[in-house]
Amino acid sequence: MQTLTITKIGLYRLFIPLKEPFIISLGPMYNAESVVVQIETNAGITGWGECSPFMSINGESADTGLIVGRYFEKALLGKDPLGIADRVADMDRIIYGNKSIKSAFDMALYDIAAKHAGLPLYRFLGGEKNKEIATDYTVSVDAPGKMAADALKIKEAGFPVIKVKIGKGGAQDVERIRAIREAVGNEIPLRVDANQGWEVTEAIETLKALEPFNIQHCEEPVPRWEFMQLPRIKAESPVPVMADESCGDQHDAKRLIDLDACDRINIKLGKSGGIYNALQVIRLAEAAGMEIQIGAFLESRLAMTAFAHLALCSPNIVYFDFDTALMFSEDPVEGGILYKEKGVIEVPEVPGIGAMIKNAFLKPE
Repeated sequence: MQTLTITKIGLYRLFIPLKEPFIISLGPMYNAESVVVQIETNAGITGWGECSPFMSINGESADTGLIVGRYFEKALLGKDPLGIADRVADMDRIIYGNKSIKSAFDMALYDIAAKHAGLPLYRFLGGEKNKEIATDYTVSVDAPGKMAADALKIKEAGFPVIKVKIGKGGAQDVERIRAIREAVGNEIPLRVDANQGWEVTEAIETLKALEPFNIQHCEEPVPRWEFMQLPRIKAESPVPVMADESCGDQHDAKRLIDLDACDRINIKLGKSGGIYNALQVIRLAEAAGMEIQIGAFLESRLAMTAFAHLALCSPNIVYFDFDTALMFSEDPVEGGILYKEKGVIEVPEVPGIGAMIKNAFLKPE
């Protein structure tokens, strides 16, 4: 039997303007800029991966990803793509951190492995299609009236959950949520994301003030370096606390679980370093009886499809945040997940991830 080896690696920048600015507490975003990784093998199997680096969150950009990716290219050429644990270790030996670009390589390796096995990625990972995946849709942080109008549009479009970006002044955030509730009513669930925007006391006061508004959970209320304060916030908050920026890989997850620092965990492959590490986070959360959200940065439907496959791999994954690809002014992806009515997502039933970037968008650096 032929030994599978990596014969070629392509690195590409993907730049897509957004339909309108996406604004969080860390600042506005006007474009989606990703790095796409294409790994070819001697057996004719090609794997696709993508990352959306966030300078303010994981300290990476598309520029750094393309540079670091060249180091990985040199190290992985000629290696076995099915030895994913070894390939992840190869990348970790080359450079510390850089989880975003590592996740794109990891994703492409899993695409190859699942195609080689003849299985959709979720089945290769031991998952099942035993639940409905329906994404939320996000309201950018803005003036209360604008946010209320945007939230009403999301409700009228049929999305099952509205996610709200806040973290720009606790008292003002309460007014933002009040305005949204007045516009959309009390039935549709709201989840909020402060993106590290509050001080500790402010977070506790704000979360208490949000209690009447039926908030599903709050993501990352304080700066990630204040993680030692999360147990206190969790204990005093009537709103469940979800760790996001403070929970990157399995080591972060274990620390937060040991500290009893959060109620829930948000997994993003660009934080964990890829599927290999994300699966370890999932096992830790399962053992702790903790619910999980699979989230995204500003990836296209390519990476979003991989996230949806991952979301089918544990009963503890019950929250889905896959809306940002809908904000793109163009869709660069062939195949992949389908966004259906009411935010429902259909995962492809073909070997591998089931998505690739259209040739017209592949521009070598």
